[in-house]
Amino acid sequence: MGKKKKYRGSGTHGGGSKKKRRGAGSRGGRGKGGDKHRKFKYQKEKKPDKGFKRPDVVKDTKKGLNIKELEQSLGELIEIGACEKEGEVYKVDLKEAGYDKLLGSGRVTKKLEVEAEDFSEKAKEKLEEKGGSAIELS
Repeated sequence: MGKKKKYRGSGTHGGGSKKKRRGAGSRGGRGKGGDKHRKFKYQKEKKPDKGFKRPDVVKDTKKGLNIKELEQSLGELIEIGACEKEGEVYKVDLKEAGYDKLLGSGRVTKKLEVEAEDFSEKAKEKLEEKGGSAIELS
């Protein structure tokens, strides 16, 4: 006698009186696809560093600051000694402020003389338009 025939009429086929063995829900669904919580759990636990990692050689490690942010933080820079005001001109030392490069996002409203390791082309243009200057440190 086969298992199916043996369990005919029992209702649970050996699964006990509980409803545990009724549907696919008791085994966590059907197949591998479409069940997001399981997929992400698997990725987190089994393969945390799955995916593409940029080589360190390619990464740009320079810390940049936009013109907009520079103008907003002039007061703070004066307090920490990274900026001096001489007449109308603000002399800023970005290296002392902890930045390597000045980026060109934002408008220049004050005369700025900025010393930094590197400048974007836009940043240089904007500083010189307003009568300031970009001094590159080596």
